[in-house]
Parts: sequence; C-alpha cells; structure tokens
Amino acid sequence: MALYSQQLQQHLQAVEDSLPTYLPQGEGIAAIMHYACEGGGKRIRPVLVLEYCRLCGGDPSVALPFAAAIECVHSYSLVHDDLPCMDNSPLRRGKPSAHAAFGETMALLAGDALLNRAFEIMLGADTVHPSAALRAAFELADKAGVNGMIGGQVLDLDSEGKCIDEPTLKRLQEGKTAALLQAACRMGAILGGGTEEQITCAGQYGYYIGLAFQVVDDILDVTATAEELGKPVGSDDVNEKNTYVSLLGLEQAKALAASYTTQAIEALSAFADHEDLRALAEALLTRTH
Repeated sequence: MALYSQQLQQHLQAVEDSLPTYLPQGEGIAAIMHYACEGGGKRIRPVLVLEYCRLCGGDPSVALPFAAAIECVHSYSLVHDDLPCMDNSPLRRGKPSAHAAFGETMALLAGDALLNRAFEIMLGADTVHPSAALRAAFELADKAGVNGMIGGQVLDLDSEGKCIDEPTLKRLQEGKTAALLQAACRMGAILGGGTEEQITCAGQYGYYIGLAFQVVDDILDVTATAEELGKPVGSDDVNEKNTYVSLLGLEQAKALAASYTTQAIEALSAFADHEDLRALAEALLTRTH
C-alpha cells in the first residue's frame, strides 16, 4: 500500500519544494541545517499540517510556513537523537548522521539552530491571522518541550537498562513520538479555521497514529534490515531500551499497533472527507521502513 494518496502526495511535494526556502542560505552551519532536513524522511508531520488545514476549510498553502517549522523541529530532534551522548547512531535516512558527517559540536549547534528557526518561521509568517499563528506556535512549543517530546526523551534515557511497566512505556512514547504528531494535526486544524471539536479530534488522530507508529518502529527494529530502515537495526537492544516488543513480545505488539490504528481512524469521524487520512493510518501500520 502506498503511503500517500494523490492529495497527500501534493502536500508532500509542496513541502519538499518550499522547505529549503525557509532555511538560511550559505555554507557552514546553514549547510548543515539543509543537510539535516534533506529528503529521505516521510515528512508525515508537515503533510498532516497541510491536510488538516484543508479538511477544516483552509487553503493548505497558508499553512506551509508552519509545515516547514514542524519539520525543522523534527529534524533537530533527529540530529540530537543521533549524537553519541544519546543514541549514538552513525546513520540517518540512509546517509551519515549529522555528527558523523560534520562532527559533534557542529551537529549540536545545527540542531539548536533548527529549533530556533522553527519559531522564526512561524512568528514571521503573514499567511494567517496573528492569533492563529500564535496558537499554532504554542501547540508546537508545548508538544516539543518538557510536556511532550523532550519529556519523553528524558524518560527514555532514564529508563535505559531498567525494567519498566507498560503504562510507563506508554507515557514515554506519548512524549517521545506521539506529541509532535498530535501537534501537527492540531496546528493544521487551527490554521484552517477548524472548530474546537475538529481541533480536538485532529489531536486524537495524531496521538493514536503516533503511538501506533512507535510500536511499529519497535517491531521493525527487530524484523527489518538496515537497508530498509536507512539506519542501524537492533539499536534498541544494544542501548538497553524498553520497547513494546521487549515488554509484550512481537505478536502482542502487532495487536497493540492495530488497536491504536483503529482508534486513530475513529477520530476521523468529525471530518467528512477523511479517506486519505484513513488510508495513511493503515499504510503506516503495514509499513516496512
């Protein structure tokens, strides 16, 4: 099953075309920022921003700065994740990770620069009403910080080499993976002028596909090849990380991913034209990389 429908593929192309224009130009740190954001990723988060904007009656083009911003945040998080002090991964998206290509210090600073750039982009955008821009920017700040992604990363690192229970693992993944996908969907709905109900349902979709995405990631870490994933496999075991596979076993992990996907699809009921997002949730469940 293809990951993206024709409509979502159009969003993807818009992101690929516009993202470099939102980054600083030149050599040095600017070049590393571009390297970190270069194609190879699925761009799920920015695509969701654009699609939820469309579903709520907005023009996806007005949400492009915010789509670029969330991809900057996601890319910064990957640069930092790969550092020797974190997951120590030499590969990302099938090529040397930023620190492997440019050194730890410059990779660290490039990640910092991408995080700051995200808010420069959003707060400098003139495509939407300032109140919508501020609310969307707050969503990203909240879900990327200690209440979301950073909080999940802290729990992840603190849990290495320890036995944790399933509720703790869920809290970890709610922050580490689901939070940013939840932000993407809510941002798009806000920028498209969605109702409070639509914004809430958008967030629920992002939350559940985020949880499902992480369970599938855990599964692929033990079933896929490095060539398929574009990064080392078996790293969770090497780093003594808690995963759904290590905690529940492979079959139960697969069942849990399917359950989360069902709940994500149920959250689409607030939107009449939701078949593309339904298909996306199903494709993410069965992905091989």
